[in-house]
Amino acid sequence: MNVSLNGFRESMVTFETETSLSAGTPVKLTANGVVGPCADGDVFCGVAANERGGFAAVQLGGYLRLPYDGTAPAVGFQNLCAAGNGKIKVTATGGRSLLVTDVDTAAQTCGIIL
Repeated sequence: MNVSLNGFRESMVTFETETSLSAGTPVKLTANGVVGPCADGDVFCGVAANERGGFAAVQLGGYLRLPYDGTAPAVGFQNLCAAGNGKIKVTATGGRSLLVTDVDTAAQTCGIIL
């Protein structure tokens, strides 16, 4: 891709974590103000940017590059959900309709706007 969307409408929120999270992990709310990693098929609310001391900065909006599992998403609006392994995947039902801006099939990553 010849343009950069990094920083576009980035929106970060701090949540408590139920367990340690790696940066780039899709997360879901598990309790009031608490996030945890997603299982396969879960709808993710955002992506952990970092975690320290039982708290995580979670990106809830803006542009992200994430690894995908399974079929490569197409550019345009796609229904996406967590793949349960720190990745996302295309889903026929459920998930979130998100804008896929670019796909790198060699690296198995895609750019999305939350």
